[in-house]
Amino acid sequence: MTLNEWAKDIHQNAVAHGWWDEPRSFGDIVALCHSELSEALEEYRSGKPMIYGCCGHCDKEAQCEAEGKPEHSCKPEGIATEMVDCLIRILDWCGKEGVDVEAVLTQKHEYNRTRPYRHGGKAL
Repeated sequence: MTLNEWAKDIHQNAVAHGWWDEPRSFGDIVALCHSELSEALEEYRSGKPMIYGCCGHCDKEAQCEAEGKPEHSCKPEGIATEMVDCLIRILDWCGKEGVDVEAVLTQKHEYNRTRPYRHGGKAL
């Protein structure tokens, strides 16, 4: 799928699951993105792996199979998973707003290519 297709699909899924029944402000969206990034940082600080807790990445796969749980029924956890949760929040918002993610990404990336080495010079 393209990024625009992902945005549309992610937004449709969020709507279908009731996440847009009440209007959300832009501030709400930014706060939700912050929360996902904070969760990623906590996973990192706790020494957790990039992905764990989901079928194929945990020690419960045999148990899930024995219990007849459907594939993808285990919740993925980990640093990468939380980072992707932020991406999902962003794509959901882009899907709602009709943002052409690919065009904006291309435009911004092309601009960033013109910037000088370590532009801004600010330390973290």
